[in-house]
Amino acid sequence: MERLFSQLAVADIHQDLVRNIVSLLESENLFDDLSDEPDAWLLAQQVESDARPYPYRSPYPEIYRPFEEAIWINAIGWPFQNRQMSRFSDGSFGVWYGSDLAETTVFETAYHWYRGLICDAGWEQERVVVERKLYTVACDALLLDLRQAVAVYPDIVHKSDYRFARTVGARLHREGHPGLLTYSARHDHGLNFAVMNPEVLSRPRFHSQLSYCLEGERILVESTPGTIMLDIPINVL
Repeated sequence: MERLFSQLAVADIHQDLVRNIVSLLESENLFDDLSDEPDAWLLAQQVESDARPYPYRSPYPEIYRPFEEAIWINAIGWPFQNRQMSRFSDGSFGVWYGSDLAETTVFETAYHWYRGLICDAGWEQERVVVERKLYTVACDALLLDLRQAVAVYPDIVHKSDYRFARTVGARLHREGHPGLLTYSARHDHGLNFAVMNPEVLSRPRFHSQLSYCLEGERILVESTPGTIMLDIPINVL
């Protein structure tokens, strides 16, 4: 482990990342009285989000901007307030996960949805649909870069065994590092960012709405009803 940390590089990150969370489309259709077309609802959401001042600018949003606080909690604050076990955490501290590509977040969350919920519930033979909401979040931080280390320590991105990765995350959290970046374990073209300090995240904005549908041996991902964005075979998860 000491050898790993002695060889790590750092990456000065100043870019938008994509966060993918569970969401109910029906609860968000605030514009369905303006049009019968789902595409128009999503466009109205995007326009409304773009026209609104950037969220969470005030130092005390719980007093001055409760709507901004709600967006911040959904897109940024939730994993820090609701700690869970994950690749880089044993559950004793919160980690925020985002990716550089929306497609990467789909592969990552589809895996956890299928393996962690569908299989545990015994619903593999059922048709199951879940709605997802994607946010764009600005990240400004000096992060430890694990990309080159993966070749020597492949367990950093092991598909199911997180023991080694959690020892890495535990040290970063203990020593106060803001986070790290590494390759996605599930999408060859994407990067994942594990952030341990919410102060380096800002400006959460609505990105898009997706739905995942389990159909036999595949997960169909729709960006709008009837439009397939991705067709993911179960055997690749």
